[in-house]
Amino acid sequence: MPIFLATLAIKQQSRVIRFRSAAQMLDAFGMQKGGTQYRRLMGAFQRIFGATIFFGTDVQRERAAVIHRSRFNFMTEARIWYARYPRQDTLPGEFENEIVLSEEFVREIMDHPIPTDMEAAKTLSCSPAALDLFMWLSYRCFIARGRECVPLFGAAGLVNQLGSRDYARPRKFRERLAGWLDLVRALWPECPARINQDGTGLWVERATAVWMKEVSNVRRC
Repeated sequence: MPIFLATLAIKQQSRVIRFRSAAQMLDAFGMQKGGTQYRRLMGAFQRIFGATIFFGTDVQRERAAVIHRSRFNFMTEARIWYARYPRQDTLPGEFENEIVLSEEFVREIMDHPIPTDMEAAKTLSCSPAALDLFMWLSYRCFIARGRECVPLFGAAGLVNQLGSRDYARPRKFRERLAGWLDLVRALWPECPARINQDGTGLWVERATAVWMKEVSNVRRC
């Protein structure tokens, strides 16, 4: 869902984004139109609308501990409808879907756009873990200045960046990561990511998940 919101915000260059129908979102992710899918979509919207992401650091200085906290929301207001009948694409004008994105979210996606392939994201939508890795690699490889090794474990390790703490055993996480990388390479053959020889890190280097022409178009928007 955030991918769809970020894409519309960049295309429309506005914090207030509008689209004709919920079916447009289903089409964007290659999902079938039907009651079950619409309900899943509405449920996802409710979760994203209510989601709050917390960030924080704890620093122990010589004389005192310093605690810093901040929080982040995706949306501040939303008005969404979905048709009762599959053939009904839109309702009258006043029923146009409208979402007001938070200032923080808009600033982040405008300042740090992620050049990614929507077709690949659509294909990986049935595998959330692989999709998370694909999005992470799209950005991480795009900003890489050279060949870099990202640790798999530890406070700043990939396992924590992907929110995969359920894989407590390193060997289990490496096995899953290898499988996710296979899915990513099937859609992005030039992906440079490789697990290092001792299995403690992931090699990345400068690369883009989309054609440079498409990246340029995103920057000009």
